[in-house]
Amino acid sequence: MRITDTADMWWKTAVVYCLDVETFLDWNDDGTGDFAGLAQRVDYLAELGVTCLWLMPFYPTPDRDDGYDITDFYGVDPRLGTHGDLVEAIRTAKDRGMRVIVDLVVNHTSDQHPWFEASRSSRESKYRDWYVWVDEPPAGKQPEPVFPDQEKSVWTLDERTGQYYLHHFYKHQPDLNVTNPQVRDEIARIVGFWLALGVSGFRVDAVPFFIDTIGESPTALPDPHEVVRHLRAFLNRRTGDAILLGEVNVPYDQQLEFFGGDEGDELTLQFDFITMQNMYLALARQDAAPLAKALRERPEIPPECQWGTFVRNHDELTLDKLSDDERQEVFDAFGPQERMQVFGRGLIRRLPPMLDGDADRIRMVYSLLFTLPGTPVLFYGEEIGMGENLELGDRKAVRTPMQWTAEPSAGFSRAAADQLAAPLVSGDFGPQAVNVEAQRSDPESFLNFVRLLIARYRNSPELGWGRFEVLAQPHGAVFAHRLIWEDAVLVAVHNLSPEPVKVPLELGEQVAGNELLDLLDSQNTRVDDEGRTEIELGRYGYRWLRVATKGSRRLR
Repeated sequence: MRITDTADMWWKTAVVYCLDVETFLDWNDDGTGDFAGLAQRVDYLAELGVTCLWLMPFYPTPDRDDGYDITDFYGVDPRLGTHGDLVEAIRTAKDRGMRVIVDLVVNHTSDQHPWFEASRSSRESKYRDWYVWVDEPPAGKQPEPVFPDQEKSVWTLDERTGQYYLHHFYKHQPDLNVTNPQVRDEIARIVGFWLALGVSGFRVDAVPFFIDTIGESPTALPDPHEVVRHLRAFLNRRTGDAILLGEVNVPYDQQLEFFGGDEGDELTLQFDFITMQNMYLALARQDAAPLAKALRERPEIPPECQWGTFVRNHDELTLDKLSDDERQEVFDAFGPQERMQVFGRGLIRRLPPMLDGDADRIRMVYSLLFTLPGTPVLFYGEEIGMGENLELGDRKAVRTPMQWTAEPSAGFSRAAADQLAAPLVSGDFGPQAVNVEAQRSDPESFLNFVRLLIARYRNSPELGWGRFEVLAQPHGAVFAHRLIWEDAVLVAVHNLSPEPVKVPLELGEQVAGNELLDLLDSQNTRVDDEGRTEIELGRYGYRWLRVATKGSRRLR
């Protein structure tokens, strides 16, 4: 389905903010965040400039996998509130100009879900084929479990019925069988239910595993991507501007398939894991080449689709698409201790501690994020420079309570610290040193810097819509690029090293004799009659420069 009205493609210039209700704000003082607390902080998010909230799972759960093991896809975890509380939070967000998307986790269920309990009760159960059962695991090489330190196989024997069931993740998360049309119909009903309650789309968890059809089935799909196409078509029929934001960590050519190829009829957005990983490699080397290469290799995608860019997300910071040697470079630079690493492929750290709290370098990285072509996605706490709690290990290290104040429980709750849903960060990045209250009133704070970046991004459609080009540079540490959209040209330059540099720019005859307006400062620069100029960058310096051509109507 082609979308011709660009106003419906709100995601092209959105600012997405991911949060876990459980760790955002506790309003009833029981130590667990809730929807009532989220509603109280919607104004804060609006002031920040967020245009889309992404809510991590809030469904009923045994909570063995931080809420991703779900027992009711239509429910709300009673610890977090009720359906009414959720709808009130969505309404409040919409009143402030924000949309809300929610996690769609339909690759698997909890083993305590009524569907699976019925499925394993008997081989004759009507829910038997809602999951993937085999007498023996298929011959040949099997896929590695997502969590290889926890599971040795993707198949587990169920003693009661004598068959094996499939689980790409934990054994307590059996995979649903999407080759079963009844399962596909149920997923559509789930999507329709949450759309009716006011959400504007879904972040789809683990999409490649979702459509993986291991095992033989009489209803097997000749094209597994048909599942995603049908889901997108259903979404478009129900509400034309809702989105599917997919977690797809595969090579670029395969990502193009998940967009739907030239048709653009599958996922609306996908996270760009490859650019993210190469950005960290570039930071470790203080050399822009890996980042430039990754962005040059990005495939062209249909105009109805978009890349999601990010510095950090809610999972481990995966480096799986780097070579072993490249990954080790990043480990050595940003996570040298074994406790900082996980699964042999990623880090459990947030950016500020990785960069030893270097304010200039941290600001440069977030400036870079907001100038990358695509839609920026923030993980809660990034806007104030939160750190991690390494004692928690695994992915939980970055899922700590939001730090609102310097109070003992960080203003997250009035419950005692030992009653909180998760332990707080301590030390140099704990709430006494890093919190919203202190930064909100400081015009030079990181929070206000991120607010400025978001404001400039929102006023720069080139970044969401423009044609991207890397600009050649004699300085290996400098990443320079431009985006062109209609009559607007935006040039961004970032110095990945602590050494000041003078950066030559050759912008071409079309902008010769014009001025470059600095969007973050007042250091405007003149382009000579041959389309050349030179700018200075300090240690970890950065500039956003809009070409003020005679016909341009774009301002700062």
